[in-house]
Amino acid sequence: MKAKITRELLRDLKPASAVIDIIDTDLRGFIARMSPSGTITYGIRYSNQDGRQCRYSLGRTFPATTVSAAREEARIVLGKIAAGMDPAEDERAKRRQVLTLGKFLDEQYAKWLQVNTRTGPHIAARLKASFSEHLDRPLHEFNAWLIEKWRSEKMKAGMSASTTNRNITALRGLFSRAVEWGAIQSHPLSSVKMLREPGGKVRWLSDDEEVRLRAALTAREARERACRTSANEWRAARKYDLLPALAQGQFVDHLRPMVLLSLNTGARQGELTKLRWESVDLDNAVMTFKGDTTKSGSTRHIPLNSEALDTLRTWKKQSTGLIVFPGRSGGELVEVKTAWANLLKEAKIGAFRWHDMRHHFASRLVMAGVDLNTVRELLGHSDLKMTLRYSHLAPEHKAAAVQKLMKTK
Repeated sequence: MKAKITRELLRDLKPASAVIDIIDTDLRGFIARMSPSGTITYGIRYSNQDGRQCRYSLGRTFPATTVSAAREEARIVLGKIAAGMDPAEDERAKRRQVLTLGKFLDEQYAKWLQVNTRTGPHIAARLKASFSEHLDRPLHEFNAWLIEKWRSEKMKAGMSASTTNRNITALRGLFSRAVEWGAIQSHPLSSVKMLREPGGKVRWLSDDEEVRLRAALTAREARERACRTSANEWRAARKYDLLPALAQGQFVDHLRPMVLLSLNTGARQGELTKLRWESVDLDNAVMTFKGDTTKSGSTRHIPLNSEALDTLRTWKKQSTGLIVFPGRSGGELVEVKTAWANLLKEAKIGAFRWHDMRHHFASRLVMAGVDLNTVRELLGHSDLKMTLRYSHLAPEHKAAAVQKLMKTK
């Protein structure tokens, strides 16, 4: 509304559900704003040198500051604006001086990530860990040279090109939001190019390695049963409460069923830890990974072969709750790093990650003659190019193929 701002006008003004702006007719640019809570603050409205409409708060409220005193202060500031000053930009510059990477991440970006991405906590944790030495650095101090220096140091310390690229990609996303939200004026990583990543070798298990892995799983379960039996004998002798028995035909914990499912379905570890029993159809032998749990965001239906189906049926009998593989507290399982590392050590298998079981699944399918498009659908890839990477054939399999060109004598 337009009116001459007076003490009587502001005193009689009633708050509404929305902000009320009063544009003074006595001094052009002088305004008073009433919030829905009833607080009245003085400010000015003006056009900057770029012609953009700006609003600047004088930091004064009614009735603590009289209308005449506020109007006089507004007159002084408007005079400075006429001389080329931009108070709103100066205020933003002051805020940028003290807004550090860590503060922006904690107070703004992490919250945005949590609402707008499925892996928000993971991205925030990556940023904190990767750029820990720069968390106290103001955002406006970041530039391409600083990032190039950081990258060189990390590469010298042994960080791979792919990991370096992922870290910089995460930081690039943060600065994109910082520019969008006015925390900084320009993107400091706009000229930083990503490193070329060497084509990674797809790792799968040889026949002998798979035999050793399965044997290690069986041996581990036998040891756990023996340890439980021994522990209960000790407790019984002392009349302590016994621990739950580990019967034959049951799994001792989540590790073996998770490994068997990964080998037979190509499921990611994160997909398995988020899996609910409602997504497992044992009657029709189908397991569903819903879009909010998959990397691509698309729902994927995986048919269960006999081993995967038997595994889930057995595990179902001894499982309670809604989560297929719950942690000790009953919530989602966090990680299996220690158990997995010990298993590989016992099986004498090196350089093999949990995710490599996904490569193993895809490679075995291709070597069995399954067409690439079907493999793509089972893996949940939107692009066939990704499937090609996951489904390279073993050298001995290629050798057997070209050997067929030889004429038999």
